[in-house]
Amino acid sequence: MSDKPDENVDEKVAGKAADESDDKTDSNESARPAEERNLEKAKSETGTGSGVEQPAPDQSPENVPAPTGEVRAFGVRHGMFGTSGTGDTSGYGGLVSAKVFPAAAQKPYGGWFDEVAGALEERLESTELTSAIESVVIHRGEITFHVRREDLPFVAQMLRDDERLRFEFCAGVSGVHYPEDTGRELHAVYQLTSMTHNRRIRVEVSTPDSDPHIPSLVSIYPTLDWHERETYDMFGLVFDGHPALTRVLMPDDWPGHPQRKDYPLGGIPVEYKGGSIPPPDQRRSYN
Repeated sequence: MSDKPDENVDEKVAGKAADESDDKTDSNESARPAEERNLEKAKSETGTGSGVEQPAPDQSPENVPAPTGEVRAFGVRHGMFGTSGTGDTSGYGGLVSAKVFPAAAQKPYGGWFDEVAGALEERLESTELTSAIESVVIHRGEITFHVRREDLPFVAQMLRDDERLRFEFCAGVSGVHYPEDTGRELHAVYQLTSMTHNRRIRVEVSTPDSDPHIPSLVSIYPTLDWHERETYDMFGLVFDGHPALTRVLMPDDWPGHPQRKDYPLGGIPVEYKGGSIPPPDQRRSYN
């Protein structure tokens, strides 16, 4: 007998082992969940590591936070949802974040923004009111013109009547209160629509809390009649020239303006089926 190993036998054994290994691999692969196999396939095809062909910032770029250096800080926010003290079990009471405004944009703005801004600037230069526009802000795909309050009626008239602008409709005016923005605590924000050109812009005016007066635009945009009354009622902005600036939601003798951030949270007792319900701030306490 020969001690030399049978090469044919060794080849058969090796081939059998390889076949068994392949069968095992195929068996394990088919046993994996379909979602896991599909995700791994997508990762290899897209090379993103997440299996997503278009990452979230690319899907909605308007929701991406403004890059550092393109904002103006005006204060610091502590906590969230009004949580504070030992009754805060959420952990939000320790949250500290900066309060910021988007900074002014630089030309060119892009698209029809340049057409609107250019037409407005030309009209202002012809009337020597070049300083009427304090700044132009483009944020999340929207354009806002910050206007000096004394020039607001003239700018609004041009926005409505100029053939290249034609912002015929003002959807309303909203008040905003920034207690920490010294000298610019109260803002009035106007939403304008051009039905001729299918465009929308925002006009914003700021005023100090110590002198909350803004010219009324009711004579230019009559739809603002009750909007200005509501803004006066809720924020205390006085629209000079309004035909009847009275409260529209709160009683005439109501103290303060409820939507300002320095307005105390609370309520008044309410009668219900013969019983009295205490104000919300007295009903329950977690402290």
